[in-house]
This record gives sequence, C-alpha cells and structure tokens, in this order.
Amino acid sequence: MTQAESAVLPSPPVFRKMIERFRGFLPVVVDVETGGFDWNKHALLEIAAVPIDLDEQGRYVCGPGISAHVMPAPGTEIDPKSLEVTGIDIDHPFRDAKSEREALDAVFAPVREALRKHNCQRAILVGHNAHFDLNFLNAAVARCGHKRNPFHPFSVFDTVTLAGVAYGQTVLARAVHAAGLEWNSEYAHSAVYDAERTAQLFCRIANAWPQRYATAAAETVSAADY
Repeated sequence: MTQAESAVLPSPPVFRKMIERFRGFLPVVVDVETGGFDWNKHALLEIAAVPIDLDEQGRYVCGPGISAHVMPAPGTEIDPKSLEVTGIDIDHPFRDAKSEREALDAVFAPVREALRKHNCQRAILVGHNAHFDLNFLNAAVARCGHKRNPFHPFSVFDTVTLAGVAYGQTVLARAVHAAGLEWNSEYAHSAVYDAERTAQLFCRIANAWPQRYATAAAETVSAADY
C-alpha cells in the first residue's frame, strides 16, 4: 500500500478508556442468591460477577463471568421460602459449594485482574436492586474479615433506575424484554443467569447513551475522591 493510499483510509476510532469514563471505577455486575432478605442474618448461597469490558469500537461488552456456590456461613439462617423461589438445593452433591472466604477469593481475583487490565482503581457494583447485592457482599466480607475487597463500599450503578429511565420498566425480566434481549424464566433466580442478563441490560442502555469518545475531551478524576 502506497502512502497516498493509506492517507485516504479512515482513521481508527478514538475512544475514552474505561478509567476515563467512571472516575477510575470499573463497572462489575454482581448478582447474589441468598437464604432470605436480611443480610445481617441470612446466608449468602450464590454469587456471580461479570466485569464490563470495551470492544474495539469503545462500546461496552460483557467480560468473562465468574461464579461460586457458597456454603451457609456459621450463624447464618435460611428461610425455606427463599429456597422455593431460587430452587437452590443446599445439599445437592454436585453443588461444589465453597466457604464464604473461598467464594469471595474466587470472585475477587478475576475482578482485580480486570481492574489491572483497565488501570482502574476500584470496582463499582452494578446490579438490579444493587444495594441488596452490595449489602450481602459487604456482610460476607465482614464475616470472614476479607481485606482485599475490590468493590466500592457504598456506591453502585442500579439497572432498576437505568431501565426505568430508558424503558419505563423496573422488573428485570420486563426490562430485558424492553431492551430487545432474551429472557428465559426457567433460568431466572440463578446468580449466573441474572448477572449475565443484567450485564447485557447495562451494556445495552449505556451504549445507547451519547458518548464523548475523544480522549482529549475528558478530564480524569481520581477515584480516591469519593
């Protein structure tokens, strides 16, 4: 290819890096399944996470998912009605459940790897009714004394609010349908399935939002200034 020919080719897209988009935070979708609604006493039973990534055009895409089944921590309780909703069989031989500490380690390690990839300082939890997931996550972190929690302790991105603004829907299944995505109710209330669909919903909404792709247009703010 001659210099003249290469000069007429379109320039590759220039877009803002992840670290420049959310004050140094990396969005990570999290979904938990639990033994009830009270994070102070009910058990954490499943956790799944999907870091948000960028494609070559700077659009949000779902990164590789991570998940773990969790053994009820000593002293926590399980409301049988919650198991009727989730369908979780605590004693299933193939559940391969981990202790809370092991489950958190299994999820946090890939999240920290995604942080390093994007040079982000901290993960910010994305969820549908996100503070429910964050409260159970924080409770598990406190119970096992985990010192390397990569998530912001109180800030979240909530797809309930985002979907309400974008589609007028706040129920996850209806919001997913409104976004033109598939929803299978047979797989609902699985941490993995709900996290994947929530991640797709977040990407669909965020990609439709007007973006300023030029890196020079953005001023990076330190994530430490929260």
